[in-house]
Amino acid sequence: MLAKHPIKVIVFLVFLVVAGIAGMRLWNYYGTFESTDDAQIDGDFYPVTTRVAGTVQRIYVDENASVKAGQLLAEIDPKDYELAVDEAKAALHAAETDVAAAKPNVPLTDVTTQTNVAAMGSELSNARAQLAAAQRDYDSALAQVRMAEADSAKAQGDVTRYEQLVAKDEISKQQYDQAVAVAHGAAAQVDAKKASAEAAARNVEAAQAHLQEVLTRQNEAERTRPAQMELQNALVASKQALVEVNRTRLAQAELNLSYTKILAPIDGIVGRKSVATAQQVTAGEQMMIDVPLSRLWVTANFKETQLKKMHVGQKVSIHVDAYDKDLDGTVADFAGASGARFSLLPPENATGNYVKVVQRIPIRLWIKDGQDPNHLLRPGMSVDAKVFID
Repeated sequence: MLAKHPIKVIVFLVFLVVAGIAGMRLWNYYGTFESTDDAQIDGDFYPVTTRVAGTVQRIYVDENASVKAGQLLAEIDPKDYELAVDEAKAALHAAETDVAAAKPNVPLTDVTTQTNVAAMGSELSNARAQLAAAQRDYDSALAQVRMAEADSAKAQGDVTRYEQLVAKDEISKQQYDQAVAVAHGAAAQVDAKKASAEAAARNVEAAQAHLQEVLTRQNEAERTRPAQMELQNALVASKQALVEVNRTRLAQAELNLSYTKILAPIDGIVGRKSVATAQQVTAGEQMMIDVPLSRLWVTANFKETQLKKMHVGQKVSIHVDAYDKDLDGTVADFAGASGARFSLLPPENATGNYVKVVQRIPIRLWIKDGQDPNHLLRPGMSVDAKVFID
């Protein structure tokens, strides 16, 4: 029967060959990439938060407004923080004044203590000289006592001799009485010289005591001089430290004042604005989100069975559903765990309700620069991702 229709046979064979070649090429083509439609545009979100508490005085942007980095977005009433800056400045000025007043005490104390030590040296020399003079006076008084005692002994001897002579009438009674008077005077002179010697001895003791007192005060002056200098230096250092503390407080107050101006952290689009004028806000409260559009990527969730031949650096084709547009990119990196493990309630296979399910691994795909000059892409847009495997 086939022999009767050779043309049909030829056509059928040609169709089979073409279909086989096409099928082979199609098979080879689908073997050159892995694709998924579980993918979306992704990007960083920058929360715009307050760093100080207060009342929102003014808001300068609306929802979905384009902003530049450093642009003023909102402002908190700065009056309380301006007062804090003024108070910190006053405290710093007072501390600096204390330092300026305390610094001259250091050289003044140095001069005063040096003068005291020098004065003690002069006083010590005088005290030693006074002691030497008192000692000389005492030695002189002792010599005079000895001389008076010698004179008294001679006078007493004369009385004894004159007593014998007057008994023999060899001398007159007047001569004898004169000798007795001289003896009494010599004895009185001895007593007077002894009294003078005792006074000189007390002067020596007083001079010794004065010398010891001067020595003690000199030692005290020399010993306390370093301590007094250290005390003055410590007082100055303490006041200087207080200056630094107040300078730090002023810097913090100025920072807090600057935080009353809420600035955009990056070029982007304002989203999720949740603040209004006259609203009370607390430190750390989120006011809005700044979404940058200049650094976007694709998060594609590939099945774990598709990862065998995939690696970082492979070429990627990204089809954006919203604009029916294809973009070029590369594989950037692989997530550290499956999407299920990062979910709010990750599966727990040890419960006994285990069902094996093919897991998906998030893979980040870089979008090559320059393909979205008008920044039409938005985080969350659905895309199809195709990774060309080697």
